[in-house]
Amino acid sequence: MNMQRIIFAALLGFSGAALAEGGMLQRDCSVCHNITGPAAQTLIVAFAKKGPDLFYAGNKYRQEWLISWLQKPGWIRPAGIYYGDHIKTGVKSDEIDASTLKDHVALSKADATKVAHELMELKPHDDLIAKEKIEPGTISKQMGEMAFDKFLGCIACHLIEPEYGGLSGPELYTAAKRLQPEFIASFIRSPQAWEPKSWMPNKHVSDGNIQKMVSYLQVLSKEAANAK
Repeated sequence: MNMQRIIFAALLGFSGAALAEGGMLQRDCSVCHNITGPAAQTLIVAFAKKGPDLFYAGNKYRQEWLISWLQKPGWIRPAGIYYGDHIKTGVKSDEIDASTLKDHVALSKADATKVAHELMELKPHDDLIAKEKIEPGTISKQMGEMAFDKFLGCIACHLIEPEYGGLSGPELYTAAKRLQPEFIASFIRSPQAWEPKSWMPNKHVSDGNIQKMVSYLQVLSKEAANAK
């Protein structure tokens, strides 16, 4: 057994014997992630989450991204799953307290591929995905940013490039690379349909603006990829 996983297991409070039994999602991921559902129905449960819900991962993520990220994980939410637990007062108001954040364990390519396959089988919300139709289209970065920032106010919670934007939500400059476009559209349309206690407000975005936001996030992801 990989020594890194044994150490990770000890830190999280379960034994090497437990790691040797059952599927990878059950034995490892379920310690920090909800992989069976339903989503949190109360704020107490929502505040206690250690990681994002994965019980609808197959409706949400792109499999190739999961395989890559699990081998070399990084922070999607710069201030952790719940912002209030990982900030401190700094020179520029709130700052991330990195000492309170725990890195995600890195998997081998074989394990990452297996876990990603298992995650992609979790699709309880095909009904929500089926309601979305992504229309082909493009948008300039300037026009997309105007809608994202000025009209919808999303930048208060989300980074649109490293170190530019809010810290309480997931960064969005890789969103189109890691998320399925139909999920992006559906979550913008009604975050609470996916997570009743989601921090993200329902801004009742029009169909046209939802399409623009999907296109804008695709522009951001392409720009981020080209910057590497």
